[in-house]
Amino acid sequence: MATVSLQERCAKIELLVLDVDGVLTDGRIIHGGDGVEIKEFHVRDGSGIKLWQKAGKRVGILSGRACKAVDIRAAELGIDTVVQGAADKQAALLAMTTSLGVQVEQTCFIGDDLPDVPALRCCGLAVAVADACREASEDAQYVTRLPGGRGAVREVIEVILRCQGLWQKLVDAYRR
Repeated sequence: MATVSLQERCAKIELLVLDVDGVLTDGRIIHGGDGVEIKEFHVRDGSGIKLWQKAGKRVGILSGRACKAVDIRAAELGIDTVVQGAADKQAALLAMTTSLGVQVEQTCFIGDDLPDVPALRCCGLAVAVADACREASEDAQYVTRLPGGRGAVREVIEVILRCQGLWQKLVDAYRR
């Protein structure tokens, strides 16, 4: 069987699905004295997600844990498809693609740890962040240069949109 190139994989992507802890964040979980969980999100990941949406693409969040901070950040970014507390990420990813009417081959999933491996193994473009566990990196077709929570999501968005010939048009709109 012929190997599919990164360019060919990226060309098909319409849906970006993101893990949270270790992908949208650096993986640290901070509990405040009042029991509230605190998460840090990188601003360039957020601006990349907005550019992705501006290009007419869809985005979803898929997390094994549940946290109010994720709902707040998703609302800020206009992300309507949010699944938290997913014990089986592959099943959740397949349910998400079905509900959105997107083929799994048109989906990029970004993960970082063992619970993400089944989802990485079934999507069109599997991405592991630079500081992902070895097994996630081994099953990925692309491993980011940047670690989770530090711009890795933005990096992936740029790679895909450049491969699709859409990046420069978005950049040009800012240069005008």
